[in-house]
Amino acid sequence: MNNLPSGAARRKPIPHEGNEQEALFRWAAFVRGRFPEIDLLYHIPNGGSRNRLEAANLERQGVKSGVPDLCLPVARGKYHGLYIEMKYGKNKTSENQRKWLTALQKQDYAVAVCYGWQEAQELITKYLELGGKDNGTRS
Repeated sequence: MNNLPSGAARRKPIPHEGNEQEALFRWAAFVRGRFPEIDLLYHIPNGGSRNRLEAANLERQGVKSGVPDLCLPVARGKYHGLYIEMKYGKNKTSENQRKWLTALQKQDYAVAVCYGWQEAQELITKYLELGGKDNGTRS
């Protein structure tokens, strides 16, 4: 049901990282026949605004600032898995995010910052097309 007066402009949804991640997971569902391991891709819900009590509870439970948004725990090439920090528009990585990405890279994980779901999709596709861990073959 439309409660807007005729001719009234509708508000367009404000795009943000969450929308981009939703689009990425829709794409992932579409390509699971080609890449069954895409089902292992998951979001790490570290971001978002929280009240102090909830933030303190989550910190005690192990939530850590700066952890990348997405993880694909599938070994390819020399990498143990792939971590992606999603950004939208002119957003930049925080100091904690950069520290996490550097630390994960030192542990032989592939890491990237992607602006938009298409960039993430292209990266994931290239990553999954790499040979299997160490032996150069796909599993």
